Amino acid sequence: MTRFFLSLCFALLFCTTAFGQTVTDSTGKTITFNTPFKRIISLYAAHTENLFKLGLEREIIAVSKGEDYPANALEKPTLNARDGVEKLLAAKPDLVLIRPMLSRGYPGLWAALKKHGITVLSFQPNSIPEMYAYWRSLGRLTGREVQAEAMVEEFKSRIMQAEARLETVPMEDRPNVFFESVHRNISTFSPGSMPLFVLEMAGGINVATDARPKRGTNIASYGLERLLNKGKDIDVYLAQYGAMNQVSVKQIRTFPAASRIKATLSGNIFLVDEHLVSRPTMRLLLGIETVHRLLHLEAGN
Repeated sequence: MTRFFLSLCFALLFCTTAFGQTVTDSTGKTITFNTPFKRIISLYAAHTENLFKLGLEREIIAVSKGEDYPANALEKPTLNARDGVEKLLAAKPDLVLIRPMLSRGYPGLWAALKKHGITVLSFQPNSIPEMYAYWRSLGRLTGREVQAEAMVEEFKSRIMQAEARLETVPMEDRPNVFFESVHRNISTFSPGSMPLFVLEMAGGINVATDARPKRGTNIASYGLERLLNKGKDIDVYLAQYGAMNQVSVKQIRTFPAASRIKATLSGNIFLVDEHLVSRPTMRLLLGIETVHRLLHLEAGN
C-alpha cells in the first residue's frame, strides 16, 4: 500500500511538471505556470486582436481605451494604466498584458499588481520571427497552443502565396519606395521590421536600407538630407497614417524640397493604415494586399 501511495504521488508530481509552461516576455521576464490564465486584461490593441483570434472572447475581461477591432472588443470594459492599481485589482484579473512602452512608463503600478499576485507580461515583437514566438506565447498562456500554431501556419501559407506572386514580377517592375513612419522628422522603419516585411512581400524595394533603429524600436530616423539624396530614385512615397503619424498626402507633397523627390512630382504618394503594417497580427496579410495594390495598380506598375 505504501509503495502504491508513493508511486501515485510520483505520478502526480510528474504530471504537474509535464503540464507546466514557461513563457519569456519582451523585457526578458520569465514565468512558469501550471494552468491557463482565465481573466485577462489587455492593454495593447494587438494583444486584444490576437486573443480574439485565439477564441478567447470570454477570457478577456477588459481592454485598453480606443480599441475598435475586432468589433466585439467594443463590448468589453475599458481600462488603462492611469486608472491606478485599485481599479485594475477590482476587475480581478489573473493576467495583465502590456507592451514595453507601458512597462517603462508605470513600473510602480506593475510592481503593485505583482504584490497582489497578478501576473503582468509585456510583449511587442518587432520582426516576423518574433511575432511567431509571441503568438505561441499567447497560446501557452491561455491553453490555446493548437490555435496559436494554426495562426502561424496560416500566416506562413499566405506568405508563400505572396512569394509565388512576387516571382511573376520582374525586378525592373518593382518600384523603389521610401516608407515613412513619422513625418515630422522624416523617419522610416528599421531593417527587419514588420512594415518593411510587408513592403517586400507586396513587391516594393526599400530605398532606405541604410536606416538604423531608434532606441530599440522599429522606427528609424532618416532625415531630409538623406531622403533628398535618394529623391531621384524614389518611385513611390508610402506613409503609414494613424495615431503615430497623422499625415496627409498634401503635407508630403508640399514639405520643403519635396519637388526633388521623383514620387512627389509624379503623384505617387500613398497612405496606408498603420494597423495593417505595424501591429503583430494576422492583419499584416491585409497590409500586404493593400500595399501591393497601391504599388502595382494605383502607381501604374
